[in-house]
Amino acid sequence: MVGENMDYIKIGWIMNTHGIKGELKVYPLTYDINRFNDLKKVYIGNNKIEAEIERVKYSKGLTILKFKEFNNINDVLKFKKDYIYIDEKDRVELPDDHFFVFDIIDCTVYTIKGHKVGTVTDVLQMASNDVYVVKDVENGKEYLIPAVKEFVVDIDIKNKKIVIDPIEGMIE
Repeated sequence: MVGENMDYIKIGWIMNTHGIKGELKVYPLTYDINRFNDLKKVYIGNNKIEAEIERVKYSKGLTILKFKEFNNINDVLKFKKDYIYIDEKDRVELPDDHFFVFDIIDCTVYTIKGHKVGTVTDVLQMASNDVYVVKDVENGKEYLIPAVKEFVVDIDIKNKKIVIDPIEGMIE
């Protein structure tokens, strides 16, 4: 029985099955994709079904996971589009000024003048730096904000608030 008072952290989104032996193709929601190498057990879906990781492979920025409990595509089809979670106590400590993707998503973005820009809907991990995808539901626009010190003034994860200092043309 999973403890009712446990806190969970999303670390991946199950995109699809992979092959017929019960492997799953997972979109990582983690700062370090190789993080899966260190995990023994995870929880799958809203019901937090406990599963033990048997094998981890990587392909084109995605993670391929095989769980000990599931050995057939029919055992894992039901997990498609589910999230994979870890126990809060298994989270990795990040260096200062580094954040988990799941911490950044759903943050509200404001300019230094207090103007609300929108909400972070995605984090694109580029070679040079991350880019925050910010959606303004008022006007339906999407903005791409490079996650660099020149633009991102403050990130307050506790209050889900990010303050940016945009250059001209960035959020018009």
